[in-house]
Amino acid sequence: MINDSNRDKTLGETLREQGISRRSFLKFCATTASMMALSPAMIPKIAHALENARRPSVIWLSFQECTGCTESLTRAHTTTIESLIFDFISLDYHHTLQAASGHAAEQARETAMEENYGKYLLIVDGSIPMDNPGYSTIAGISNYDMLMDTAKGAAAIVAVGTCAAYGGIPHAKPNPTGAVSVGDLIKDKPIINVPGCPPIPVVITGTLMQFLTFGSLPELDHIGRPKAFYGKSIHDRCYRRPFYDKGLFAETFDDEGAKKGWCLYKLGCKGPTTYNACATTKWNDGTSFPIEAGHPCLGCSEPDFWDGGSFYKALSMPTENITRTVIYTAAGAAAAGVALGAMNRHKKNQAVATHNRTSIDDLKK
Repeated sequence: MINDSNRDKTLGETLREQGISRRSFLKFCATTASMMALSPAMIPKIAHALENARRPSVIWLSFQECTGCTESLTRAHTTTIESLIFDFISLDYHHTLQAASGHAAEQARETAMEENYGKYLLIVDGSIPMDNPGYSTIAGISNYDMLMDTAKGAAAIVAVGTCAAYGGIPHAKPNPTGAVSVGDLIKDKPIINVPGCPPIPVVITGTLMQFLTFGSLPELDHIGRPKAFYGKSIHDRCYRRPFYDKGLFAETFDDEGAKKGWCLYKLGCKGPTTYNACATTKWNDGTSFPIEAGHPCLGCSEPDFWDGGSFYKALSMPTENITRTVIYTAAGAAAAGVALGAMNRHKKNQAVATHNRTSIDDLKK
């Protein structure tokens, strides 16, 4: 939460008060442009927008969830971005992070809604139970009632995590609570889905940065995800992709293929059908991601990933991929055959030449 006396200060004013240099600020803007997949030409525009931006009010609601999304955000490895989110927005309500509790906490939410009606950003993590309101309540208020009440005055809604975006694990069969996503209930507000179980920290903060910087939503794909982060499949950017194209797969978790880092497709990797930034942004300060650690992708940023069959059963390979892999392998085999044939011919010619020289020498004698 921020002090009310600082609410109307611009980000530029706050940065100067914090002693942050112009150089550091521009470096941050360059990082932001890269993170949002924008060209370097946008850096001055980002700097100008941020310098003059005022802290937007943010209300964060947590419903049927595990707190993993909040844990992910608070461990964002880019500290300048994390500081921007927590120091330079007005985080007026968050079940886990707020100091207030009880009546004071609910009063903070209501006050933020009233003072910033039509302007605040609503963030939701967790699915909403519909079979029985009593499955999940906050301050005696059902998740459904709190969501619908808070969404009325929101400028936009960010559904953080697969549970909020698509129902997630609570929505998995047999879905005992009747869990639904934010988008299943809200139809009259712009919604950004930031799925993942949990989402990558920089993906969360990068999406918020787009709204803070430009006051608009990022370009979204067909299921509401920011294209900057979910525009390409993990498979397309995976460092193991060359092994897939060559038809080199690990058959078990401890065979020679696994030890050599071959493709995990046959072990159930969902990378070809999963769109996320894991392969490039990675986790833990950019250290690694599941595939790099030797485990197949589970597809956690896709709708109904929990009900998509065994995590360790291979997907049905698309026909064009089979063709490409077969051609690649056949071409390799053909090339090897040509090389072997040439080698054999060379050896045969050498043998003939040797025989001929021997015969001539015999005649001379």
